[in-house]
Amino acid sequence: MRKIFQGAVVFTACVVLFSCRKNAASEQTAAPSDEALSKIYALGFSNKNVSLDEDGNYIVEGDIALSEADLNAVPDMQFLRIGSAEQYRTYNLVTRLPRVITVSMDPKMPSPYIAALDEALGRYNAEKLLITFQRVSSGGNIAIVKGNGSYLASSGFPTSTGNPYNQVKVNTRAIGNQPQATVASILAHEIGHCIGFRHTDYMDRSYSCGGQTVNEGASTIGAVFIPGTNPNPDPNSFMLSCIGSGEDRPFNANDKTALAYLY
Repeated sequence: MRKIFQGAVVFTACVVLFSCRKNAASEQTAAPSDEALSKIYALGFSNKNVSLDEDGNYIVEGDIALSEADLNAVPDMQFLRIGSAEQYRTYNLVTRLPRVITVSMDPKMPSPYIAALDEALGRYNAEKLLITFQRVSSGGNIAIVKGNGSYLASSGFPTSTGNPYNQVKVNTRAIGNQPQATVASILAHEIGHCIGFRHTDYMDRSYSCGGQTVNEGASTIGAVFIPGTNPNPDPNSFMLSCIGSGEDRPFNANDKTALAYLY
């Protein structure tokens, strides 16, 4: 969820949009090589505006972390599409269902984030899926930790062995004093990536972010339509790339259909 901060400036009360890529203050990072950009595109991700985080991961599409190992792998992936503004998934999903996914929060995170995480996990658990979430004091399958790169939050996708991506980095300084429901929406979005969701507006990020049309390129990735979902653009999905400042994005009808289809 990129969170546009009116350019790349730090969040203020008058911000119009902020997305899940979440541009932080203008911290300088090394530019990725042309070879790395080519590998990123070949994997089916956008190679525009790619940055490196503090751990050397490539941050693509605003909030997806790819390691060097990911760039050198050749995964078989496909998308899950909902209507004209598609909902996508990666080929890898969380397996060994039913399953409880444990989530911890770094004690260095501000205390209000605990309530926001509980709200985010509660949104998933209310759907009565075969995957449920439980907050634990430390460790767990997914760790919510502080991040300081040129993003507001970032995460990744499930492993080939059927485990969720194990970390969500959150730049609390860049997010600022957003209300609990907005932070919960951000965390639910990043956890969505961890269990296999791509951005709903992957085929045209300008749908939620504005600006120039960006088709991020499907490469070897296919698309599977979910029957019975809205065939029109979906302005309220929790997996859209951008979200308004102060906005709450609980799961809408299409999100719930997609969650039930996968889990």
